Amino acid sequence: MYAREVIDSNHIIFPAKINLAGMHQNMLREFFSNIEEKPFRAIQVLKWIHKHGISDFASMTDLGKQLRDKLQQLAVVEFPKLVKQKVAKDGTHKWLVSVSGDNIIEMVFIPEKTRGTLCISSQVGCPINCAFCLTAKQGFNRNLTAAEIIGQVWLAIKLVQNINHPAVPVAKITNVVIMGMGEPLLNLDEVITATIIMRDDNAYNFARRRVTVSTSGIVPGIDKLSKLADVALALSLHAPNDIIRNKLVPLNRKYPIESLIEACKRYIRVSKIKSVTIEYVMMKGINDTYQHARQLIKILNGLVCKVNLIPFNYFVGSLYESSTIEDIYNFNKILNRAGIVTTVRTTRGYDIEAACGQLVGKVLKKGEK
Repeated sequence: MYAREVIDSNHIIFPAKINLAGMHQNMLREFFSNIEEKPFRAIQVLKWIHKHGISDFASMTDLGKQLRDKLQQLAVVEFPKLVKQKVAKDGTHKWLVSVSGDNIIEMVFIPEKTRGTLCISSQVGCPINCAFCLTAKQGFNRNLTAAEIIGQVWLAIKLVQNINHPAVPVAKITNVVIMGMGEPLLNLDEVITATIIMRDDNAYNFARRRVTVSTSGIVPGIDKLSKLADVALALSLHAPNDIIRNKLVPLNRKYPIESLIEACKRYIRVSKIKSVTIEYVMMKGINDTYQHARQLIKILNGLVCKVNLIPFNYFVGSLYESSTIEDIYNFNKILNRAGIVTTVRTTRGYDIEAACGQLVGKVLKKGEK
């Protein structure tokens, strides 16, 4: 793992440098053991990279010079880089960042009165192909590495420190949601590694309720996540029955609603979180009637959850439009009266295409440059 070699066109052998950016504490311990250094160095380097935002070994002053020189020869700390920033009238910030392979992904910072939520991506594009999502129209290139996932948090913390906007009362990241480009549970190992770093006291120290992984419904992934990560779960449901969901989320044909709800119940039991969040995009005439609300209440029976109703965010070429405000709030009342905690999510960043389902980035097709 640590002795990988790269051969250039002249056949001269160079050792490949290891990127420490995407390693959690135990991985760093293994790395230092393999280079014949004390395992406790893992915590020191983890703190420098993620708590202090330092990527230059020369600046890690509690490491001896000999060790710093050794790290310079063997390793790097590399994260995604900022390409462009867009700022919405409501203070929402969208950042386009570059990752290897000439791809560009997007992440969004959503400021509120008492918190700031960072929405990050897990893949370049998305293979799920949900009918109402603009990201799906971009196609799929590859999974992000753990360094590229946690690197969005690392970079955003620096960017948030420079925000000076009248509509941003809290310029601080208090919550991270993996709800951007991609299906996180199709990149599970890298996502889990990144969440472990987010939760580490020596890194970002986010409470588990402050880190949420969202899925369109990968049942085996939900079960694996419950055992290997200590985070909150959100299910992008969007439909009250399989007939509608098969059209909106093709993945439903493999993992129908009943299996998803049972997986969410298992997740609560195994992970001991209090509830699961149900994401439900409201589309006019598709999933927003009284009958749909009653069906949703029935399928959620026995699941401890809270429901977020999200107005559909239109994009050019879409076959759907948002439900009316009146229909959304009527739907909200029906669910609340049935004892399901339900809120209507305010659309944020619509004017810069930073709202839910609007992230596109720059997704290159395989072999394209």
